Amino acid sequence: MRLALYEPDIPQNTGAILRLAACLGLAVDVIGPCGFVWDDRRLRRAGMDYLEGVDVTRHASWQMFLNCRKPGAGRLVLLTTHAKLRHVDFMFRPDDTLILGRESEGAPERVHRAADEAVRVAMKPAMRSLNVAIAAAIVLGEALRQTGQLP
Repeated sequence: MRLALYEPDIPQNTGAILRLAACLGLAVDVIGPCGFVWDDRRLRRAGMDYLEGVDVTRHASWQMFLNCRKPGAGRLVLLTTHAKLRHVDFMFRPDDTLILGRESEGAPERVHRAADEAVRVAMKPAMRSLNVAIAAAIVLGEALRQTGQLP
């Protein structure tokens, strides 16, 4: 299982997600451009000393990310508020890559088209969305539980 961050905007969220990935033993793809300078002190403050413990691959663009994927690399599963399928009703696979969109705009149509599947976090209908790091933690917990990959 992997995480992919599509053009993240907020260094604190990216740092928190990288810390989450380090704690759960997941690799992360960061798809640029980022909305902040990578060595931002806010990224380091949120990620703390966990940043050294996570396998991060940075890609300059969405196309470069797609070009780096190996054949049979597993499904791209987009977390989006626009999905009809709740994350708890989805059957995750051990080789899935979970894609998180930008905090400010989500994922563009080209990412939606490239995704093999799309899921949303189960929550009250009147609520718009969760913080991206919280959404990642919720969905990862379920995905890792289903696939027997919890540390």
